[in-house]
Amino acid sequence: MAKRASFSGQHLGLPEIAAHHQDVESSLTLYFNAGSSSYPVRFDGYAATKVIHELRERLKEVNLTSSLTVLASVEAAFKIDYLQRCYLKGKDPVSRAFHDIYKNKQWHASLEDEIFDVWVDNSSVPRSIIGELRGAFKFRHWLAHGRYLTPKLGRRYNFDDVFALADLTLRSFPFYEFGG
Repeated sequence: MAKRASFSGQHLGLPEIAAHHQDVESSLTLYFNAGSSSYPVRFDGYAATKVIHELRERLKEVNLTSSLTVLASVEAAFKIDYLQRCYLKGKDPVSRAFHDIYKNKQWHASLEDEIFDVWVDNSSVPRSIIGELRGAFKFRHWLAHGRYLTPKLGRRYNFDDVFALADLTLRSFPFYEFGG
């Protein structure tokens, strides 16, 4: 019998990610503010336009890294659900389909090629959400793999878009509760 995966309990939920994102944005805004105690040293000799440019660049980076964290959290929710359904031997159609995958893949099932397909084929969750997730995960792969190629995403993504999709997903899917 395959050894069970051990859950770390360190995955972040959307409220924690949103709070962190907001704190980092606020901190950067304060740091780049002329009233900041570090401003005179950090930005000595800078033109105001250069300071504004650097702030915008830092905020763009926070947007991207926070988006990656949100998508990682969504992936964790799907993977935990997949494993819980297998470990608890659920009898619903989604769980039964996951059991078949688990026999060969254990905890290595592909999110996009197997887990998403099971949801499309065996549940009544809106297929449009899965379609949106597939696109967002192309963005996630681009972020996670170094951003060195020009992405072919079909649309632009930002933190607010990714967060809204994640929230909709977590409210729309009947995930098993995480039990450790």
